[in-house]
Amino acid sequence: MLLEQSKKITENQKLPPVISRRAKSIISIILNRPDTLNSLNIKMIDVIAGYLQSAIADKKCNFILFYGNGGKGFCAGGDLRELTQNVRKNAYIAVNLFFKKEYALDLMIHNSPKPIVVIADGITMGGGLGIAAGASIVIATEKTRMAMPETKIGFFPDVGATGWMFTKCPKGYPEYLGLTGYDMSGVECVRLGLATHFMSSKNIPELIETLENFDAGEKLNKDILRKEIIGKISKFIDFNIPTNKDMDEWVAKYFAGEADLKDILASLAKCGEEQELCDGVFASIAERSPTALVLTLKLLRHNEGRQLPEVFAADLKAAIFLTKHHDYIEGVRARLIDRDDKPRWRPDKIDQVDLADFKL
Repeated sequence: MLLEQSKKITENQKLPPVISRRAKSIISIILNRPDTLNSLNIKMIDVIAGYLQSAIADKKCNFILFYGNGGKGFCAGGDLRELTQNVRKNAYIAVNLFFKKEYALDLMIHNSPKPIVVIADGITMGGGLGIAAGASIVIATEKTRMAMPETKIGFFPDVGATGWMFTKCPKGYPEYLGLTGYDMSGVECVRLGLATHFMSSKNIPELIETLENFDAGEKLNKDILRKEIIGKISKFIDFNIPTNKDMDEWVAKYFAGEADLKDILASLAKCGEEQELCDGVFASIAERSPTALVLTLKLLRHNEGRQLPEVFAADLKAAIFLTKHHDYIEGVRARLIDRDDKPRWRPDKIDQVDLADFKL
């Protein structure tokens, strides 16, 4: 089994990092950097955007499919090593261009006049969520892991998340997910609104074949065609999504609408229910950059209810601000380069954070 997977990865590496394939009514855009969990660099973003523009303009293409090669992740996010190298070299023109192009791609997906289907099998975080968030259909499997862990490296949940989470997630979860980096897996990705459907990963090859053989006709609008696609693939979908009323009520009570991180933590310190969840928040917050946390909550309050172009404009300002902040380089060093997991945040306390220089 391991030998087979290794052979597949080697074969995939001989192909370009992004592949486009057409069949009947569909054009597939396949992420193909399995050795990096399909993380995005600026060249990939340019190629994806080009393929997407062509698919939207193609009259014979009725819908678009995204998936990733490698079996471990749809897309783990941006290529942080490449991005950090540019930050270290003070090459901020390249850094800022990466975010501008990534956010423009994400907005194009949100605004697509044609349905987009994303198979979010495996790790789907950061830039992977940016692609998935604008899709009409997002399929999770038992291998799917979704999270916004960016504050752990001194960054923030970008790609529009502090705006679109309010239209997708139950009450309080935009704040909870953005601040704690809570790790969702499998059906929970559907329950919390970041995926639309759940299926077994073993059926992915057959799912792709079904979509590629589906002749959608020529006159269906986006909403009708979305329903047609779901009907076509319903045999693969498990519609039984468990609920978690206790957690939902707890998250709504302690996180919804909050504007001050210190107030959230003070309330949690007194909470008498769901003690394990309360303890988990304190443990998670303690790992993260105070500056990134405070800025994340500021963005959540600013972006709630705003149009996506405004949200992405705020994201760009925040990305430019944080990539020049000490905590970003230090977070990447501690988590991804030296891996000592001992970041030295500046400041290291929430009540010392000063965002006077950050203007929205």
